Amino acid sequence: MNQHQADSVDRTAAYLLAVRQRVAQVVVGQDVVVERALIALLTSGHLLLQGVPGLAKTLLVSVLSRCIDLQFARIQFTIDLLPSDILGSEILDQRTSEFRTKKGPIFTNLLLADEINRAAPKVQGALLEAMQERRVTIGDETWNLPAPFLVIATQNPVEQAGTFELPEAQLDRFMLCHRLHYPTPAEETEVLRRNAGLGIQRRDGGAVVQTEFDVLDRRPAGTIEDLITAMEAVNSVHVSETFIEHIVQLVNDTRKHPALELGCSPRAGISLIKASRARALIHGRSYVSPDDLFALAEDVILHRIRLTYEAVADGITGRHVLQQILSSRL
Repeated sequence: MNQHQADSVDRTAAYLLAVRQRVAQVVVGQDVVVERALIALLTSGHLLLQGVPGLAKTLLVSVLSRCIDLQFARIQFTIDLLPSDILGSEILDQRTSEFRTKKGPIFTNLLLADEINRAAPKVQGALLEAMQERRVTIGDETWNLPAPFLVIATQNPVEQAGTFELPEAQLDRFMLCHRLHYPTPAEETEVLRRNAGLGIQRRDGGAVVQTEFDVLDRRPAGTIEDLITAMEAVNSVHVSETFIEHIVQLVNDTRKHPALELGCSPRAGISLIKASRARALIHGRSYVSPDDLFALAEDVILHRIRLTYEAVADGITGRHVLQQILSSRL
C-alpha cells in the first residue's frame, strides 16, 4: 500500500469514527450494531437483526441515516401487506387519463424492514429480489433503486405466532445476521437518565413530550462523497492468501460437520472477506487480521447453517458447532 492509500485509510477511519460517535450521542450501548450496519453499507450488503422490540432499532437506523446524509424509510411488515405496498404501483391519473408510476418506500437509501417474518412469503420474496438486483419492475418499466441501498431487516426470535420463517435461500442473501441483546445495567441506567432529561415540545398551539427523535443532531457527520471514498477505501484493504485459505477451510468445515445438514454456500466466504475488510477499515487498519474473522464469524455463518434433527435433540446449538470449528483452526 502506498502513502496515498494509507492517508485515505486514516481519513476514512476518522470519518467512520465520527459517525459512530454521533450515533452514540443518541443511542446507548449499540456500538456493535452500528459497526455491523456500517460494514453492510460499505460493502453493499444487507443486515438482519434478531431481537425483541424496544431495543432502539428504529432510532439507530434513523440516526445513522442522518449522520451519513442518506434518505431513510421504515416499513412495518404485516400479514396483509402486498408487494405493491413496498415496490410501488401504477395509478390512473384522472386529469390526463393515463397511468403514472407511484414509487413505493423501497426507493430510499436506508430501509428498515421491521418484523420481516410477519409478511407473506410473496412479499418477502419481492423485497429480497429487489435487495439482490437493486432494481424493481413496476408495470412495464424497470427502475433502479437509489445508491447506496441498504436494507436492515428485523425479526422477533421469540414470538412466532402469525409469522413466516425466512427460507435458507433468502436468509443467505443477508450478508450479516446480528443477534441483539438487552443493555447492561449501566447502559440501561444511562438510557433512563437521558429519557428523564427530556422536556416538552410546543407545537401547533399545544405541546407534546419530547422523544429521542426530537433531540437528534440533524447535521450530517460528512457528505456522500465521504461515504463513497470510504467504500473505495474498503477495496484497498489488504487480504493475505493465508487469510483466504482460512476462510475456505472454515466454509468447507461447515459442509462436512456431522451435526450440520446444511453448510455454507460460497457466498458466506465472499461475505466474510468483504466484511473483514470493512471492519479492518473501521478500526483504522489497512489489512485484515484473524480478529476480524473471529469477530464476524457468528454474524456471517450462523444464519447460513442448519442443524440435523439429532443435533437439535441432543441440545447442540449452531454457536457451539461454529466455536468447535473455529477452535480446530487455531
